[in-house]
Amino acid sequence: MLVMVLTEPAIFAKDTSCECRAPHEKLSIAQARRGTPMDRPVRVYADGIFDLFHSGHARALMQAKNLFPNAYLIVGVCSDELTHKYKGFTVMTEDERYEALRHCRYVDEVVRDAPWTLTQDFLEKHQIDFVAHDDIPYSSAGTEDVYKHIKEAGMFVPTQRTEGISTSDLITRIVRDYDLYARRNLQRGYTAKELNVSFINEKKYRLQNQVDRMKEKVKTVEEKSKHFVYRVEEKSHDLIQKWEEKSREFIGNFLELFGPDGTWKQVFSERSGRMISYAMSPRGSPSNSPPRQLSPSRSLSPPSRWSQPRPASPSSPKEASASFSSMSEEDENEK
Repeated sequence: MLVMVLTEPAIFAKDTSCECRAPHEKLSIAQARRGTPMDRPVRVYADGIFDLFHSGHARALMQAKNLFPNAYLIVGVCSDELTHKYKGFTVMTEDERYEALRHCRYVDEVVRDAPWTLTQDFLEKHQIDFVAHDDIPYSSAGTEDVYKHIKEAGMFVPTQRTEGISTSDLITRIVRDYDLYARRNLQRGYTAKELNVSFINEKKYRLQNQVDRMKEKVKTVEEKSKHFVYRVEEKSHDLIQKWEEKSREFIGNFLELFGPDGTWKQVFSERSGRMISYAMSPRGSPSNSPPRQLSPSRSLSPPSRWSQPRPASPSSPKEASASFSSMSEEDENEK
């Protein structure tokens, strides 16, 4: 299946762009829907202002393009002069509106300065088979419906409007939020003169822009602070959890070592037992220790009373008193 790739915009209409070899014959809607005639496409015409070209416009043109198997879509765009006269001021100029239609994928040809009311001469000039538009009566230029004669001739094919979007809706949004758009464009470099803004309003808008920037900075600081606090709380939670784990581990080790049945008690009991047993049964002196040899000089010296052997310690109080009495008598004799 071949897919047509669009690389060029739609053409502008001249006197006529129909290159049919056979004379242009009138078709019925039933014939067009069957895909006849075979030697040429069915020429469908749709017209409008197409100011602020939007999806509602594009959907209407898509429907017109797909009315018949081999449709050729011609779109008429009214000039600024006619539009300002019969409908009102436009946002886009006529050249901008022409170009917007040329770059719509459903459009094959654009008619500039299209008439407000379709005449028989215009239909024959562009060899139009059918006119596509929504079925709501369009009252303008002193008539209740500008497409009434087209409908009576059996050349009208209805399309469906897209609810919720229109040029009037878009303009209403702009007017409703005028201050916001004026402030936005001032911030983007447009002058007050270009925006038709008074000196006082310009200063007011610029002050509001500064206030909004300060609010945005404060909001950014608050968001960063919240993020920082959240991270601190998260880290604190992790630290507390780790501290609790380490504390439980430390307490467990402490109880295991110093508890009632801990290792330290067992070690202390064993050491205390060994110390008590040692104190109760000290090690004796060696029985075969060699006798002490006295030097000759010391053996020749006369014995002194200090070198005499000391009496054994009394084993009872009576013996102690007897010993004390004998010592007193000896002292008296010496005197």
